[in-house]
Amino acid sequence: MQIRVLGSGAGGGFPQWNCSCPNCKAVRAGTIKASTRNQSSIAVSSDGEHWALFNASPDVRAQLENFPEIHPKNKVRGTGIEAIVIFDSQIDHATGLLILREGDPLTIYCTDMVKQDLTAGFPIFNILEHFCGVEDHPIPLNGDAFTIPNIDDLEFTALPLKSKAPPYSPHRNDPHEGDNIGMIIHQISTGKTTFYAPGLGVIEPHVEQAMTEADCVLVDGTFWTDDELASVGRPLLARKIGHLPQFGEGGMIEFLDTLDKPRKILIHINNTNPILDEESEERDILTQHGIEVSYDNMNIEL
Repeated sequence: MQIRVLGSGAGGGFPQWNCSCPNCKAVRAGTIKASTRNQSSIAVSSDGEHWALFNASPDVRAQLENFPEIHPKNKVRGTGIEAIVIFDSQIDHATGLLILREGDPLTIYCTDMVKQDLTAGFPIFNILEHFCGVEDHPIPLNGDAFTIPNIDDLEFTALPLKSKAPPYSPHRNDPHEGDNIGMIIHQISTGKTTFYAPGLGVIEPHVEQAMTEADCVLVDGTFWTDDELASVGRPLLARKIGHLPQFGEGGMIEFLDTLDKPRKILIHINNTNPILDEESEERDILTQHGIEVSYDNMNIEL
């Protein structure tokens, strides 16, 4: 199984265009050891030629341009992307679909709830019908695995996660199963599995089981503390907006410490998170706990 981290940042990327927090200011000035980051997305393959794109961020054009394995081969137009799997209908995971409008109909896998949002509150699917069109496929939420044509040797199992739909969703204040999902990626020939969840606010029993059994977990690393956004004048708590912070009682570090089997990697890092500074005390704490921080263009192979 091959995994390419196309983008490792949270919404807005790093540095965020309108932010002058200590991290953004320092990375622009070159005064900290840190890498810039596009908004989160990964690509998955079993053979290095045929890929499933997980989420389509607003940075998708630059991400794909930096990924030669997905470029057209032996014809004027083409792509190594066989399908796009959309985990939620948030702007930073779906807007990139508009950037991919120049070719054949987009093959998209998503839950029924995400499809509703992308045809109503944020009607990207409707817009794409005037350009390339969409061939959408429902993602089952009953524990059944599904496969994607030409992505040989991999099967995918979605796990519903507790979450709120985006502000523009018709059911923003009425959560439904399928508003947000995590994904078990299983390679049939080797038995290896990866669990991917860039937005994870609660470790429910079925999520704990999936992470315990995985060979690699690539999960939500958005915030270091629950009240981190207060540093930029936003009185929002990480848990309230669907992200489990790393540090503190009941945080991601505490949970990951209970796992012996998987390789542990954080993704979807917010621009305010001190772990972006590779020489910070917070990054050192992660290292001591055996937790990695993903970066753009990172390759993971199982």
